[in-house]
Amino acid sequence: MFFTVEPMINAGRYEVKVLSDGWTAVTKDRSLSAQFEHTIGVTATGYEIFTISPAGLHRPPYDLATPAESRPPGSAPA
Repeated sequence: MFFTVEPMINAGRYEVKVLSDGWTAVTKDRSLSAQFEHTIGVTATGYEIFTISPAGLHRPPYDLATPAESRPPGSAPA
């Protein structure tokens, strides 16, 4: 059995609409959004994730701090 998990992460509200091409989904409030997917196969002995990137590109970086967020309070930008 195969499953495809496709979360859509929106900066604004969750409501979406599909454009006239019948494929493209956009947020109704026109906020930024991102979509990614994983395909998972379930077997009699476990599971396998088929979308793992050998380069580690299948997940975002863990250190998400921007330079501005990592500066001490009150310090000026470099």
